[in-house]
Amino acid sequence: MKTEPHYHPELRQGKVYVLFFCCGSSNKDRENKEEQKSGGKWKATRPARISLPPRQDDLGINSPRGRENPSGTAPWRDDHLLPPQREDKKGKKCLVIDLDETLVHSSFKPVECDFIVHVEIEDQIYQVYVAKRPYVDEFLKRCGELFETVVFTASLAKYADPVLDLLDVHKVVDWRLFRESCSPYKGSYVKDMGRMGRDIDSIMIIDNSPHSYLFNPQNAIPCESWFCDKNDRELLELIPKLELLAESSVKDVKVKLKELGFSGINALTREMAGLEQGQETEDESGEYESTEPEEN
Repeated sequence: MKTEPHYHPELRQGKVYVLFFCCGSSNKDRENKEEQKSGGKWKATRPARISLPPRQDDLGINSPRGRENPSGTAPWRDDHLLPPQREDKKGKKCLVIDLDETLVHSSFKPVECDFIVHVEIEDQIYQVYVAKRPYVDEFLKRCGELFETVVFTASLAKYADPVLDLLDVHKVVDWRLFRESCSPYKGSYVKDMGRMGRDIDSIMIIDNSPHSYLFNPQNAIPCESWFCDKNDRELLELIPKLELLAESSVKDVKVKLKELGFSGINALTREMAGLEQGQETEDESGEYESTEPEEN
């Protein structure tokens, strides 16, 4: 029999957190630093709550390989993650957007948040506190007007699906893709734009984790990780550039991205350099410790 939802602090430290969410150790360290800056005194403030019915699969409500077709077969090519574009999206470019630390930040700890979702892990129901990045509603609404919009997360659908149910207030996300759609590569979950079933010249990905677009850095719009800064304006400032990319005169987004100053290659280079300079180790408690010196 399932117990009532509750907060389990050990989940935040151990392997369950890393396996459940897409975030790895580096984002975990950065989150802790952000919380230290804020004094670590956040409190949950009257969030919306939902109760989730049991799920028969882990593909998600809008996954193109979802509940109506759990075997994974499809009327389109099996190596394509998306079906052909719907009629109302014909001719529009495809914009792929990450979820965690790009649109929202989630935590097992009771922190200031916009809503709470209840998620089952090993027959236990846990509360996940979800904070929305500033301007995310306006951002998603405009993206839905301009593009065929896909949210692609390396997190599990049992968490990401209910988050998107509450996050997508304007109902503009055309498709949802989860961890099973990623390409595992050297311990990372890569989101391969070449598998989406879209022209590679007409697809872009916005992601805070450079390893996510390792296979297609020229199609990437790098994004700073977001945890708690209420003054953040990155999503709002991206909209004018996305409007330029959506123009019909843009035939190759890779060329336009370079013209606008976006460089997934540079972001990947910086991440790799950072990993080499500050390797992280896991201690017996499950916490991650970076050898990188602290900033003054």
